[in-house]
Amino acid sequence: MTIQPRGFDFLKDVDVRLSVELGRAEMKLKDVLALTEESVVALDRLTDELLDVSVNGKVIAKGEIVTQGNRFALRIVEIAGATAPADEAAA
Repeated sequence: MTIQPRGFDFLKDVDVRLSVELGRAEMKLKDVLALTEESVVALDRLTDELLDVSVNGKVIAKGEIVTQGNRFALRIVEIAGATAPADEAAA
């Protein structure tokens, strides 16, 4: 009997949770309890900053929000640990 090595193919069907973090805010509990439907909470990220893309809590990429039809979507801009995109490297 010969066993063929499959690498990581057997992991391809494992479900993971992909999250996109828009930003964070630190607030006192009394301020959280005072939130209403019209409240605005300022986040720590600027509008032109890339968003963190995480899988099971580990940042794996940076991306930006786009719209696709009437839904939000995510465009991956860079992969964690990868070299800079070609247009940034040329700058």
